Amino acid sequence: MEFIEAPLFTQLLSDFLTDDEYRELQHHLSRDPEASDMIPGTGGFRKLRWADTRRRKGKRGGLRLIYYYFLADWQIWLMTVYDKDSMADLSAAEKRVLKAAIERETRERARRRTERSK
Repeated sequence: MEFIEAPLFTQLLSDFLTDDEYRELQHHLSRDPEASDMIPGTGGFRKLRWADTRRRKGKRGGLRLIYYYFLADWQIWLMTVYDKDSMADLSAAEKRVLKAAIERETRERARRRTERSK
């Protein structure tokens, strides 16, 4: 499994997870990338609930990780991470941004596949 970090995710990561915790999270996602809830209106992004050991909060009150699983490429696109206390759900505008981003990425990947097959 390949993990691709969006710039925002990379910027926020050290605020929420240690290197060991991040490796554990990657291992968890590698085992079952489709286990998390799909977020309606985002084009297929998922929200993973993850314990926040720094604040001693379990999955329910802990961190949220927004990601997209590219099944055909065996990749996970990590978009952002935040704590539930700062934001419970994505706004409609944020969902539209995610959907537009994944639609662009999907079109670009399809274009590259077509070019390679010529």
